[in-house]
Amino acid sequence: MSGSSTLPIGPCRRILFCTDFSKNAEFAFQFAVDAALRRPGCDLYLLHVVPETDAQFWKTYLYEVDGVDDKARRDIDRRIDEVYRSRLPAGLELKVEFRIGRDWQEILNFANEKDIDLIVMGRQGKGSLQTALFGNVTEKVARKADCAVLIVPLSFEEKLERGNR
Repeated sequence: MSGSSTLPIGPCRRILFCTDFSKNAEFAFQFAVDAALRRPGCDLYLLHVVPETDAQFWKTYLYEVDGVDDKARRDIDRRIDEVYRSRLPAGLELKVEFRIGRDWQEILNFANEKDIDLIVMGRQGKGSLQTALFGNVTEKVARKADCAVLIVPLSFEEKLERGNR
């Protein structure tokens, strides 16, 4: 491999970063940005899936409160601006998408629709009993995706901090 810090676009022309706005997703974002920077010209998508149950809760108020969907959208946009767009290097564009539904299914549907080459996701440290009983979004996406999946554990952040001391 040459000494160049950029890689050819090759197999990663479209990168999907998935967020639930958790701390582990925020940490994983730097890996998606790094992958995009190493492949000039690739598309970097951010996907946030609003769980169907949450969406239905908001819909029950639709006729009682004007503009609730617009307010929710503005709140999410503001959060994306603060947490993610503010961390983008100059020249890197972030294409933001929202979906409503079952998180792992919507992630896989989006990945197939956009022909995504790499999905980047954070991993929470949930217990094995909870994963066995309820499943895990990251685990389901990793098992069923037709593309590469980079799973970034939050515990890696601690390892990096220890290495910098």
